[in-house]
Amino acid sequence: MGKKRSGAGLTGPQQAAKFLGVSVLSGVVLAGIAIPGAGALGLAAKGTVEGFDEIPANLKTPPLSQRTTILDAEGGLIATVYSRDRQVVPLTAISPYMQKAIVAIEDSRFYEHGAIDAKGILRAVNRNAQEGGAAQGASTLTQQYVKNVFVEEAGDDETKVREAQEKSLGRKIRELKYSIQVEEELGKKKILENYLNITYFGQQAYGIESAAQRYFSKPAKDLTLDESALLAGVVQSPSRFDPVNDVQEAMKRRNVVLQRMADMKDVSQAEADEAKKKPVTLKVTRPKNGCITAVKGAGFFCDYVRNTFLTDPVFGKTREERAKLWNQGGLTVRTTLDPQSQESVNQSIKDHVNQDDRVATAVTLVQPGTGRVLGMGQSKPYGFGKNETQINFSVDKRMGGSNFGFPTGSTFKPFVAAAALERGIPPTKVYTTPQEMEYPSGVQTCGDKPWVNTEHARVPNESESEFGAYNLKDAMAKSVNTYFVEMIAETGLCPVTEMTTKLGVIPADGSKLPQVPAIALGTEGMSPLTMANAYATFANRGVYCTPVALESITDSHGKSVAVPKSQCDRVMEEKTADTINTLLLGVVDSGTGTAAGLTDRQNAGKTGTTDSRYNAWFVGYTPNMAGATWVGSGGSKQVSMENITIGGEYYDKVYGGGLPGPIWKQAVTGALSGREAPNFSTVSIPETGVPAGGGRPNPNPNKPGKPGKPGGEGKPGGRPGGQTAAGATGGATGGITPTNPFPDITPQPGAIGGPAGP
Repeated sequence: MGKKRSGAGLTGPQQAAKFLGVSVLSGVVLAGIAIPGAGALGLAAKGTVEGFDEIPANLKTPPLSQRTTILDAEGGLIATVYSRDRQVVPLTAISPYMQKAIVAIEDSRFYEHGAIDAKGILRAVNRNAQEGGAAQGASTLTQQYVKNVFVEEAGDDETKVREAQEKSLGRKIRELKYSIQVEEELGKKKILENYLNITYFGQQAYGIESAAQRYFSKPAKDLTLDESALLAGVVQSPSRFDPVNDVQEAMKRRNVVLQRMADMKDVSQAEADEAKKKPVTLKVTRPKNGCITAVKGAGFFCDYVRNTFLTDPVFGKTREERAKLWNQGGLTVRTTLDPQSQESVNQSIKDHVNQDDRVATAVTLVQPGTGRVLGMGQSKPYGFGKNETQINFSVDKRMGGSNFGFPTGSTFKPFVAAAALERGIPPTKVYTTPQEMEYPSGVQTCGDKPWVNTEHARVPNESESEFGAYNLKDAMAKSVNTYFVEMIAETGLCPVTEMTTKLGVIPADGSKLPQVPAIALGTEGMSPLTMANAYATFANRGVYCTPVALESITDSHGKSVAVPKSQCDRVMEEKTADTINTLLLGVVDSGTGTAAGLTDRQNAGKTGTTDSRYNAWFVGYTPNMAGATWVGSGGSKQVSMENITIGGEYYDKVYGGGLPGPIWKQAVTGALSGREAPNFSTVSIPETGVPAGGGRPNPNPNKPGKPGKPGGEGKPGGRPGGQTAAGATGGATGGITPTNPFPDITPQPGAIGGPAGP
């Protein structure tokens, strides 16, 4: 074997002269190598020289696409995602056997020639002439590296990939000129390192590190002689010599490589012969790519992270730019996901709702004051199989969620109250209302024309006993529909929609809230993340913070990448938020949400149930955590949650306090276990008297509701053993079918006005 050197070979002018000399000697010899019979094209040496000189000499090497690692807030692995499974490693982290094997079989004169191997060219021309075809090529390792750069740059664009690999004289000449540049700038060792990191080894493995992990479940530095020879042999034809699918063909090729290594004196003949006797022994690690591989039930959070990256202009002006950066990979993404919170969310979901139930649940937890998403899970796992889905029930449509979100029922009422308080309506305000009433007419909108109830649409309360005078505290605790319809009529629609906009309460499909009084009852579809983050504003005493999932990102070189930060703005007075906190403390203390009451700390919240019981909610919070739990129909077919078994338990009627409340309670209890328990800042709300006969309590609280009517306050649907689910709520249909008060709007099933319950 000739003397090897690690320098850059011949100088640029010498290599160009050698190239031109060979071209003049054999006319279009290179065309003859690449395409049999191409010499008939009549390309003169002079023309070749001119074309060669006109090619730009600046080869721009794109960053190699690599795997991206997504971590939780404590550095634990969530998932690995990639467009190409590659881990770039230095030459020192690659087995010397592997380095020698790839040179021996792909370019044995690699250390003797420059960018172009003149002897190899003449040998190939002679061989091809003898056999009448392209039996042998003459590409050096450097030329192969350059070709792989073109392929890498083409990405997933099939047309560009074909162009990068086409057997044309123009591509060959361009490849040669860039090879000269690469030899001058990089040197042999760096070229070898780059080649081993860029080349494809089959089985979705790009680069030697991923190949070693894929076939042998070990790092590239630990590859043995026979393993190295096997992988070096795969490169020529990853499909033909794939040891997973054809071990005999792969072994034959391995032995060819071993013999070539012996011939080149890289190993002794005895070493080669010993390695040839070994069977091909694989320890395959199957490809694991994408959010479907996420651990800790965090598949949907992983997908939310990906969509955050693809939609935020921090990572690029256009979606195409952002997608290119994401697909390029090599990123280490540390997220806000709190392992303790995520584990608690998963366990609570598992304990209450089964994967194969007719309905689903989703739970999202966020941190007030920071917008950090701490936990996100649902009962239908991330996947493609039966009772699996790729729809993230916790987020809006543009982030991978459902098309419309889910009507929120009475969990919307605190937003009406906040807008009213900001307008100067006191928390002691009393409205005297009937059990059922028409929506008021002449309600002020954001435009010139007030809303008028031309259809005479009506809204009922949950229970026949709910009529008369209520103050805000009692109306919130009992979730009295007619009270909040009166309140939105006095406040006006514009202050309410302006308040919800500032709270980030935007319908999941990205539309605007309609200017109709029925929004007070939660007719529009929202996502759990939207609701949890809005309630976090109450916990944060009136300062709204945009939700964030990314803590930090570093690229493949360890350099920090800018990430979007939560934007926090005051959207209501502290006193307003403190008043809402006081009111919602009452909901869990003695109102419809008692089943969600925590035993070791203060918490506040609101229940919600829509008509026909298609959706049930509990949105609640402590001063240091807010969360939303939704239960309902995850698919296109709406399921009425009456006389239904969920999580192995029977419910004659599902209420926001009866199932979502306990799910929320268990999730938050575990998430906050061992953590501080601060108290709310509250206000004193004077008691106000009510006229006789108004707001009368139900004298028979355990009596089931009448057929066709949801139970009233304190009359929840039964559970096994006669147990009642605490927190029955006001505002469900009560057997009355209301008229659509806004015929120009086509709402989702279960989203019309008055029936929306708590």
